[in-house]
Amino acid sequence: MGSTLAEKVWADHLVRQGENGAPDLLYIDLMLMHEVTSPQAFEGLRLAGRTPRRVDQLIATEDHNTPTIDIDRPNPDRISALQLQTLERNCKEFGVRLHGMGDADQGIVHAFAPILGLTQPGMTIVCGDSHTSTHGAFGALAFGIGTSEVEHVMATQTLSLKPFKTMAINVDGSLPAGVTSKDIILAIIAKIGTGGGQGHVLEYRGEAISKLSMEARMTMCNMSIEGGARAGMIAPDETTYEYLQGRPHAPEGKMWDMALEYWKTLKTDD
Repeated sequence: MGSTLAEKVWADHLVRQGENGAPDLLYIDLMLMHEVTSPQAFEGLRLAGRTPRRVDQLIATEDHNTPTIDIDRPNPDRISALQLQTLERNCKEFGVRLHGMGDADQGIVHAFAPILGLTQPGMTIVCGDSHTSTHGAFGALAFGIGTSEVEHVMATQTLSLKPFKTMAINVDGSLPAGVTSKDIILAIIAKIGTGGGQGHVLEYRGEAISKLSMEARMTMCNMSIEGGARAGMIAPDETTYEYLQGRPHAPEGKMWDMALEYWKTLKTDD
C-alpha cells in the first residue's frame, strides 16, 4: 500500500514502534521555544540534574509577551517582563540559542524559523504552541505540544506519540480576484466543522493550493488548528524550494542537492 506525506515523515523519524497499543517514539528534528511554555520545562531539567540532549536542535525567541512598540524601553507589564527575563536566564544557563528583544532575527515564533530557513521539508518540528502547524506549509510534520512534553524533548530529543490519522483536502481550480488563503481555510472549517479534523493531519492539495505563495500556505496550515486538527501539511514543490534557497540555515552546494533529492520524494503516493 502507498503512504501519505505525513506517514512518510513519521516513518523516517520512528525510533521505536509501540506494541499492543503503546505509542511510538518519534525523533524530533527541531524544537522552537518561547517564554510562556518553557519555564517549567527548564526547571524540570534543573531539578533532575539533566542537560538538553541536543542543544543544537533547540532555538528560542521572545514573542508572546513582547511589546510591539518602544522595544528598547523596559516592558511596562511586570509579569511579561519576568517571563522574558526568565527565558533569557534559562537559555544562558542551558546554552540554548536565543533571539531576544533587539536581535535582528527575533520575531513571531511561527514566522522567524521559516524566514531563517530553519524550517525545511520532511522535518519533525514541535513547540509549546498550538499553531506550530504553520510549518507544515513546507512539508514538515509540525505540531504544538504541552510544557511537560517540551521538557521531554529537551531531555531526549524524542516524543512519545500515537500515530495521527490523515485526511486529504483537495481544492481545485483558480481563486477569484480578492479571494485569499484565509478564505480557503475558513471555507474548509465551515464545511468540516471546528472538530472535523480531530486526531488528523490535514493535507491540502490541488491546483488552487499549488498556486499559493509560501506565506499563504503558512496561513492555511496555521489555521488547521481551528478545524480541530493536530497539524496541516502541504507537499513541497518548486515554490517551497525557491523560498528556502539562500536563506541563512538552508543547505548549500552538495548538501542542497542532496536535500532537494529527498524533498522531492515527500508527496502522498497515488
